[in-house]
Amino acid sequence: MSPKLQQAVWRERSRERLAELQAGGSPRWAIEVRSPAVIEPRAAAMACPQCGGSYRIHEHTRPRPGLRRVDVGCRQCSTPRALWFRLVDDEPN
Repeated sequence: MSPKLQQAVWRERSRERLAELQAGGSPRWAIEVRSPAVIEPRAAAMACPQCGGSYRIHEHTRPRPGLRRVDVGCRQCSTPRALWFRLVDDEPN
């Protein structure tokens, strides 16, 4: 592998690791929302960390109560990603 290709692969992997640490990148860093109705519009409005393109939503699932996973793919570079959202209740106890 050429040095330029190695550097490009390293940069891509680094961007992926950073994306996992950002809001929505993992269940631990899930984006808090008040309603499931806002999840897909918010996911579609996010930018791909690889190229800055917009996302196409593939699937919206509920792995456990209060947690949502949205599988998306970039419209420009086709990079797949899972975005995580947590439903929160803003009503007083």
